[in-house]
Amino acid sequence: MIDLAKKKILLTGAQGFLGKHLVKNLLEKRKLPKENLFLPSFEELDLRKWEDCQRAVLGQDMVIHLAAMVGGIGLNKERPGELFYNNIVMGAHLMEAARQAKVEKFVAIGTVCAYPKLTPIPFKEENLWDGYPEETNAPYGLAKKMLLVQAQAYRKQYGFNAIYLLPVNMYGSGDSFEPQKSHVISALIRKIYEAKRDGKNHIEAWGTGSATREFLYVEDGAEGIILAAERYDKQDPINLGSSIEISIKDLAEKICKLMGFKGEIRWDKSKPDGQPRRKLDVSRAKKEFGFTASIPFDEGLKKTIDWFSANAKEICE
Repeated sequence: MIDLAKKKILLTGAQGFLGKHLVKNLLEKRKLPKENLFLPSFEELDLRKWEDCQRAVLGQDMVIHLAAMVGGIGLNKERPGELFYNNIVMGAHLMEAARQAKVEKFVAIGTVCAYPKLTPIPFKEENLWDGYPEETNAPYGLAKKMLLVQAQAYRKQYGFNAIYLLPVNMYGSGDSFEPQKSHVISALIRKIYEAKRDGKNHIEAWGTGSATREFLYVEDGAEGIILAAERYDKQDPINLGSSIEISIKDLAEKICKLMGFKGEIRWDKSKPDGQPRRKLDVSRAKKEFGFTASIPFDEGLKKTIDWFSANAKEICE
């Protein structure tokens, strides 16, 4: 087991939703000295540029690579080229720079979008190469999947200790509620809030509501990543999730109930559902580094709604 408190760690994407929770965990739970944590912003270092990647990894013992261009189905449909290029270039440059700088360990954060569209439920890591990802998010999913290819190739040729994690969609306090960037939970929370504020008797939601998803509360997600950074050193990819599956229809109705909204949910069937089902087999993470999600889904939703409600005026101005 690696004692993270004694390491110098580069955390990319530290200003993002998950990144902020990782920083909090590292400083408060792992007692990492603040000066040992390097948290460059995009304005300081653009990881699409080779020279900036070289600067980022200099003197670091570990890299946790969260930085990504990411968004919901809307962004994936509108900007697939940017999503592919930005994500693949960042990952390829950063891992190569880390290898050249003799960084001890590289923790690559992939995405559940890397799985084939029709993966059997629950998704097992060995199913990862059994087909093409769901079309709306395939460019993003494949770009992130190349981090696994690179990690395994570098381990084989150079003995480079790179690991690859496959988290499901996360939600929680501090999530993005911007319409162009938000995922389904934060998007629904904002729509319901605005409908109540404006006195509307309905909200509109994308698709049919029949697709299913699995969600991981962000504090659990941060803990899973850090446990892997401390305890996992193998080439095989690892799922991170809660293993709870819920349909988008049931999710929307649950959030409406928690927020006291009695209006109608109108499904826009001209919009895509995305991948039909998502639920992970999370047994490997438990076996390899003892991770299981601890926050019940309803509790996590309530925490997320409470955080949004406290910040809604600022978010929705």
